[in-house]
This record gives sequence, structure tokens and C-alpha cells, in this order.
Amino acid sequence: MDSCKEQEQRGFNQAKFVKVLGPIIVGAGPSGLAVAACLYQQGVPSLILEKNDCIASLWQQKTYDRLKLHLPKQFCELPLRGFPDDFPKYPTKGQFISYMESYASHFRIQPKFNQAVKTTEFDHIKGVWRVRTEDLEYHSRWLIVATGENAEPVIPDIVGYDKFEGNILHTSEYKSGSKFKNQRVLVVGCGNSGMEVSLDLCRHNAIPHMVVRNTVHVLPREMFGMSTFGIAMALLKWLPLRLVDKCLLLVANLILGNTDQLGLKRPKTGPIELKNVTGKTPVLDVGALSQIKSGKIKVMEGVKEVTKNGVKFMNGQEKKFESIILATGYKSNVPTWLKGCDFFTKDGMPKTPFPNGWRGENGLYTVGFTRRGLLGTASDAVKIAQDIGDQWKTIKGNDKSCNSHVIVLGKPW
Repeated sequence: MDSCKEQEQRGFNQAKFVKVLGPIIVGAGPSGLAVAACLYQQGVPSLILEKNDCIASLWQQKTYDRLKLHLPKQFCELPLRGFPDDFPKYPTKGQFISYMESYASHFRIQPKFNQAVKTTEFDHIKGVWRVRTEDLEYHSRWLIVATGENAEPVIPDIVGYDKFEGNILHTSEYKSGSKFKNQRVLVVGCGNSGMEVSLDLCRHNAIPHMVVRNTVHVLPREMFGMSTFGIAMALLKWLPLRLVDKCLLLVANLILGNTDQLGLKRPKTGPIELKNVTGKTPVLDVGALSQIKSGKIKVMEGVKEVTKNGVKFMNGQEKKFESIILATGYKSNVPTWLKGCDFFTKDGMPKTPFPNGWRGENGLYTVGFTRRGLLGTASDAVKIAQDIGDQWKTIKGNDKSCNSHVIVLGKPW
């Protein structure tokens, strides 16, 4: 009688698999859509596997209602197709989602939804990537990792979370401050999300307290009527990075004042250099700073312990709260499903920094891991499509198989 292991192995060997003629792209966010569109332009078919039931699921399902792009739209466009002319300078969440949907439709991108990738590894014997979902296995000579830097919420390990009798949620679950009216709310984190959630809570008559655990650069979203980011990009064409940082901080201090006095201490490294080295984005102020100055948003030191009814802080203070919102960001999830590959760090980021982190070995590519937002995504998408397009031209029509268990997908449009 066969053992369970033998039966399982025989069943696996007899299982059907899907042979994809073009690249397999994991993730249907902006990064996945961008590279699929660029491949389309090159005449290369592709297949996107998406674990959720829609494109741009982070934007559609895990962002708060008042979210707008932090940068002007010209810095957030995907390759080959810009935003509609009638969109405002800083598009809303809904407008960005409609742009993504129109983009996918224009380039005939049709992801396979509800296909969470369980494991992926390179088969050195067959020379293909084996991508396993819950119900199928896909094979391709190319794999494009497009799950990005923001695949999973970061949940900090703080003593006493299990004791708290109020609500604890990550910003991925937060939609609006309307549910927190008149509540004392602790927002853990002071990045762009922490600042905007605190501001939204203020506007819905909640009482937000914001935990500042580390140093942070706060810059005005605009300087002299122009985008701060746009000014920085223009100056970098002519001046050294550190000099640009000094210019930004000089003007920021003139406009915003000394943020150190508000409990928002600046790092010693300048904002652009820090972003390039660590990926830590400076906060672009959209109104939260004035609420901090007025005392409506209270800045708190680090959390020592969560109690039954509130929080004890590192400075010895203890306060009561009805809710705690974790504005603690996101992380890559690549190490959980990509196996046998040393291209990524343990944190799920390419070991090779921008601008050369888009290509690995054996047909492995990455897009959306540049720490440079959608501009970095667009840059990598174009490079990947060109590289695969060159290969495609030499092998087109040569990949044939008569295996009855092979289903060929992804034929060119």
C-alpha cells in the first residue's frame, strides 16, 4: 500500500501546470501594471497573478478616504500613459484608482485574480520559474516580482497590546475619523500616514495623540507655490545632493519654523539623502503641523507599555485612550514566497541598490523596490520590458510542447 507521501508526490507529478509563454508578473499594483504595459508595447505577452480580487488593491482596500497623492501628478504617472488633463495637481484616491483602471483597460491587461502565490523557485533542470498558487502551478522562463515595498502591514511588538480593551487597528484598516468622534486616540507613528490620520481625526472632533518614535523631516508640500519635490528634482540636475538638502531645510525652517521645538526632531542626514539611503520618506505637510502648534494634535514620546485602558510612555506619563491606530507602515513580503534565491535581503529588498536592482539571475526581475516611488517604478518597468523584449525577439515561436498536461496561456494580442 502506498504511503501518504508517495501518494502526494504522485498526485503532484500528475497535476496540470500552466506554461506561460511570456513573463509571470506577481502583483497587480501600479508596478505590475506598469511593466505589463511596457511589455505590451514590446509585443511581449505576460500573465499577472494577483492575490486579491482587484488591481491596485492597496489603494482600493487599504487606504483612508481623504488620501491624495503627496506629489504632483506628473511625478506619479506610469509609463506610456499620463493622467487625464482635467485631473487636479494632486489627484484623490478615487481619481488615482480610476487612472489605474483606465490604464489596465487601455493596455488590455487582465490579471488572474485570487491567485495568491504560495511558493516560487527556479527549476535549474528545466530552466523555468515554478510559481505555485493554491490551485495551479505556472511555469515561465521569466519572473517579475512586482509586489513592491508595501505588501504587508508592519505591526510593532509592544508590551501589553493583548490587555487593551479598546480598538487597535493598523492604518490599512482606517477609513475615516467619523467613527472616532470625541474619542481620545493614540496614533503610533509620525510619517505621512500618521500625520494625515491625526489631521483627519482632528477634523472629526477626535482628540489625537501622535507618538513620535524617531527623528523625522517635515517639509512643506509646496515652496513659493511650487512642489517641494519638483524643486528638489530640478536642483539635483545642477547641484550636489547635500547642497540641495541644505537649501530645502533652510526654506523649510523659514516656512514651518523649528520643528524640534514641537517634538519633531530632524535627522542629521538631509531629507533627500536619507530617502535614497534608507527609503524613509520625508513628511510633506498638508495641515497637521498647524494643528500640532495649536495643541489639537499632541505629540508624545515612545510607548513603553499598553495597559487595559491606555498607554504608559517612555517619559513616565500614562494616559487613557479609547482607540490605538498603528501608522507603522508596510514591508515587503517576498521572503515568504520566493525560495532558493539570494537576490533579496531578509527584509525583502533587492541587495543591489537603485538604479541596478531591477535584474537578477535566471530571468528574475523586480519592479517597485527602488525606494523612489512611482518614478522609480516607471524607470524599472521600461528597462525590464526592453531587456525581455530583446530576448523575446530571438526565441519567439520556438517554445513548443506536446505535453498533454500543459496549457499554454498568454499568447500575444
